[in-house]
Amino acid sequence: MARAATTSDVFNAIAEPKRREILMLLRDGDLPVMDLSLRLGIPQPGTSKHLRVLREVGLVRDHREGKQRVYGLDARGLRSVHEWSGGFERFWNESFDRLDAYVQDLKQQQQQTERRHDEEQDG
Repeated sequence: MARAATTSDVFNAIAEPKRREILMLLRDGDLPVMDLSLRLGIPQPGTSKHLRVLREVGLVRDHREGKQRVYGLDARGLRSVHEWSGGFERFWNESFDRLDAYVQDLKQQQQQTERRHDEEQDG
């Protein structure tokens, strides 16, 4: 089965690291395209191409402020990603539960070691 075109599929659009970086930058507020270019370290035409893809899949919106084009995050477009990744939450929770148990075991071992050390020094 052929993959959907990048410009119509949120998953394909966010597969590109620079596009994910743009979304991260826009979480803190709207930015002009030139500011995004500087922060990304890529020329403005490249930034504009990434923004066009993100706009076409509904992840960013834009408006004009004077001569500048300003972009903002439209996180509603990430709903499908959130719903899909939520199906894996059980696995993350199990991993966090195992990590928590491990940390608790380490703390208990450390406390026992400290008690033995204190007893040796007192005795």
